[in-house]
Amino acid sequence: MSFSRRNFLIATGVVAASSSVLSACSSGSKSSGHDNVPSVSDSKAVNIPVGTKADSTGPAPEVKDAVKGGTIYSLDQFDMDHMDPAQIYVSTEGAITVPIMRGLTGYKLDEKGGCTLVGDAATDAGTMKNGGKTWSFTIKDGIKWEDGSDLSMDDVRHTFERLFASFVTEGPRYVQQWLVGGDKYKGPYSGKELDSIEVSGKTITFHLTEARADFNYTLAMRGYSLVPKKHDTKEKYDKRPFSCGPYKIGDRKIGKSLTYVRNDHWDAKTDPIRNAYPDKYVFQFGFELIASTDRYMADKGNDQYTMSIFNEVAPERIAQVLTNAKLKERVLTQVDTVTYYWPINMTRIKDVKVRQAINWAWPHQQLQTIRGGKASSELATTILSPVTPGYEKFDLYGTDKKPGGDPVKAKALLKEAGKVGQKLVIAYQHSDNAVKSAVAIKNALEAAGFQVVNKQVDKSTFYTQIGKIDNDFDLFAAGWSPDWPNGYSVFYPCWSGKNIGDGRSNYAQLNDPSVNKAIDAASKIADPDKANKAWGNVDRQIMELAAVVPDYHSIRNWMYGSKVGNVVFDAGNTCIALSKLYAKK
Repeated sequence: MSFSRRNFLIATGVVAASSSVLSACSSGSKSSGHDNVPSVSDSKAVNIPVGTKADSTGPAPEVKDAVKGGTIYSLDQFDMDHMDPAQIYVSTEGAITVPIMRGLTGYKLDEKGGCTLVGDAATDAGTMKNGGKTWSFTIKDGIKWEDGSDLSMDDVRHTFERLFASFVTEGPRYVQQWLVGGDKYKGPYSGKELDSIEVSGKTITFHLTEARADFNYTLAMRGYSLVPKKHDTKEKYDKRPFSCGPYKIGDRKIGKSLTYVRNDHWDAKTDPIRNAYPDKYVFQFGFELIASTDRYMADKGNDQYTMSIFNEVAPERIAQVLTNAKLKERVLTQVDTVTYYWPINMTRIKDVKVRQAINWAWPHQQLQTIRGGKASSELATTILSPVTPGYEKFDLYGTDKKPGGDPVKAKALLKEAGKVGQKLVIAYQHSDNAVKSAVAIKNALEAAGFQVVNKQVDKSTFYTQIGKIDNDFDLFAAGWSPDWPNGYSVFYPCWSGKNIGDGRSNYAQLNDPSVNKAIDAASKIADPDKANKAWGNVDRQIMELAAVVPDYHSIRNWMYGSKVGNVVFDAGNTCIALSKLYAKK
């Protein structure tokens, strides 16, 4: 979703105001001035330190004034496409599963909103050897599954070996690509083990093909959460995962609701990350942004105990909510690390001048207005967000000077290419804002000389369809939040030619030798400052090829009920921190 952290997959329906992002830690922000809107550009770059063994010891720090009991509800548009951790690469899926899934490492929040990498099921954040090509993690005692059985080393090994199964198509691919022998391994179901995973006592060791000093950050992704070997139902696991966290699934009605109840076998002393205040979580799906916002504003009945994972304040209500002091008290505003963008299918749109024309014509300002104005987003000219290390400010296509687009410049490029009347097929999901945005994009591109066909794609299969190598679309709404805070977790998964394939996240299918070489070279630079400069150069290389239209950097505005306590941002999963909430008495 990134949740480096999206891998926080994010693509959402054509620029919907609240889209899910694959993930990454975010920072606080300064006000941009008179309008009191946070500035993405003025926010600090992300920094997540590695904690100590003491930091990795449970229980999680108590939340001041929190009380146990009650139920927390949600109002959201969409159910989760995936709940098998191996298939999770979207931030909302990662966010909703924090209370039921644990990994070897994870992100611990302090009372000031700070984010630290710690051992979750492991006793610490790992031991690196051989320059980063070997990593070891020792498992804590006392961790149990929801049926009362102990977390075993067979479970831990199986978690990583099942990543290679043929049915795993949607999740992150880092571990599979880095483990020695992973290119030939077909998974554990034939009875074969992967030799590059070693188990000795309560310690698991991974042998990697390349030095990865950030491997412990990688394992904090929800895509590497633990799965019990005995209860692995393969494809069916996606609908009903097993828990070793403080909650377990009590009931699920696909597309309508998901209920968590307490897991009585969870031991808080083993868990430095999760509190468990509510007795129950009831996630409710099928609510458009206006419907959920109006219910938050009314604040009646159970809605007083309600928050959202996905739904933010509706664009149509942003001004009303944020200018009302009483309502604004119940809004969590947060600068996010995500950049939303529109990959251009390089296998279909081969002429760079045509791709550049799309960038020049893009109606950034109109789309921002549809999202709710400056309170919802900042216009993007780069792939990296200003809060991601490596960001370099540049603007190759005149967005800052002409945020509404430059159809004259765009049409001139089309004429040079002999492509006036070029047909573009644009894919978008169904939502109120997506439809409005699709119309704005169509009008802007047609004014520049394109012929545009908008195609609405079912939200339940959107990522599957745009993720196919052989698809029928020229542009699609997408986005990315770093899986952990560095350039590699943005540029390798989304822009390296090595990561082209069905279900992969290089949606543009960019396979440029110079870009591939630059990504590989930057990933080997040990000095952080030099590496960051190299990632900024990669960003510019891709934008010179016009393989994508950067659209916006997100400013989140989540509203919630008056009796939901301690609504804070989970920087590690780029969402409201579910495990820190409580129901007020």
